Amino acid sequence: MSETKKQGIEIQLDEQVGQGNYCNLAIITHSTSEFIVDFATMLPGLPKARVRSRIVLTPEHAKRLLLSLQENVTRYESAFGPISIRAKQPTIDPFGGKGNA
Repeated sequence: MSETKKQGIEIQLDEQVGQGNYCNLAIITHSTSEFIVDFATMLPGLPKARVRSRIVLTPEHAKRLLLSLQENVTRYESAFGPISIRAKQPTIDPFGGKGNA
């Protein structure tokens, strides 16, 4: 098990979690009290995406994650150049409609 200190917080990262999961799809839903982010892998030729990880956040922590991702994308683009994205792809809504994840 690996341990890292960052901003005075000790973080434990076991080997299996540290290896990570490849995901190419995020499905985001929310209620009044929480945001749910499902990270999934969608493979060509298969009709279903497999959820690899689900993260449940309070609205405050979801906002903090949004700001932290924005800060890190800005740093990345400063070092390596702009990240280009293709036209927005339709997203999957697990409740049957079209979503915007």
